[in-house]
Amino acid sequence: MTEIEIGRGKRGRRAYAFDDIAVVPSRRTRDPEDVSIAWQIDAYRFELPFLAAPMDSVVSPATAIAIGNLGGLGVLNLEGLWTRYEDPEPLLGEIAELPDEAVATRRLQEIYAAPIREELIGERIRQVREAGVVTAAALSPQRTAQFSKAVVDAGVDLFVIRGTTVSAEHVSGHSEPLNLKQFIYELDVPVIVGGCATYTAALHLMRTGAAGVLVGFGGGAAHTTRNVLGIQVPMATAVADVAAARRDYMDESGGRYVHVIADGGVGHSGDLPKAIACGADAVMMGSPLARATDSPGRGRHWGMEAVHEELPRGKRVNLGVVGTTEEVLLGPSHTPDGSMNFFGALRRAMATTGYSELKEFQRVEVTVAPVQKV
Repeated sequence: MTEIEIGRGKRGRRAYAFDDIAVVPSRRTRDPEDVSIAWQIDAYRFELPFLAAPMDSVVSPATAIAIGNLGGLGVLNLEGLWTRYEDPEPLLGEIAELPDEAVATRRLQEIYAAPIREELIGERIRQVREAGVVTAAALSPQRTAQFSKAVVDAGVDLFVIRGTTVSAEHVSGHSEPLNLKQFIYELDVPVIVGGCATYTAALHLMRTGAAGVLVGFGGGAAHTTRNVLGIQVPMATAVADVAAARRDYMDESGGRYVHVIADGGVGHSGDLPKAIACGADAVMMGSPLARATDSPGRGRHWGMEAVHEELPRGKRVNLGVVGTTEEVLLGPSHTPDGSMNFFGALRRAMATTGYSELKEFQRVEVTVAPVQKV
């Protein structure tokens, strides 16, 4: 790809966000009823190709169960309020009512300073599992070794290792880093790991034996990573690069397929087909679900980056509410802005371009067409 000269001593590659691209219609169309958007990873099949992000404003045990019953996968945050407090509902209400972002950040840091309780990890996972839906839970790489046994013993089906960025080659002079390859090899459940945002980083994560790779860095609605650290990779380019790594890893490994999951940047329903078109198998969504009337955050949204004790790289944002979780995912929509019926939109986008399966739709033509702000 052609690089752009930034100055005499530095060149950079042009990268694209989902807002910068659009899907192109083809010569064929289909009825939306003839389109399948089902997704299968390892032994688990989902009618909706998405994971709800492990964020306290999005996923509680109750919403994980509800999302599972609707055909998706809710991922519990095992470092959040539900594993620090017996009853976090009063704190969730307090966070929703905090007056401004400066006050909210300081108070979030105080609330999340409470220790993680191992017995609550098992209790929350079992609560979801006993409801009969596929159970997924997430830890950061820093906490994975410490709490992974409790997670597996509780009967989790899919284990997510999620951080702002996760590498297979973490170097530390102060502690023994997590050996991802050994950890995944010894674990009895499939692992999804990320985020990553480049071809090389994704290829190394795929070589660890992960079932899926999360793609994204600083692209979420509540992230301030670009402002704080100066680091960001636009999502359309990141997903396409990681999809290329998946293709090359299939050749290298003799056919082993690693799922690519776009984590971030899917704020409107139109971003979802763009993510699949760039090569994603599924998406991880946070902010759209935080806008549900039955979300734990009550229309407010924040991630673990916002509660860092020394350098917060996120904030609590007020998104407002638009409808129930079911309406956000499956409709009907009452708004024209792409904030509801995400998977009805995906199905219609595939039908409009003539595709009946997600894997086929990854081959759809796209064009560079930046959104014109009005």
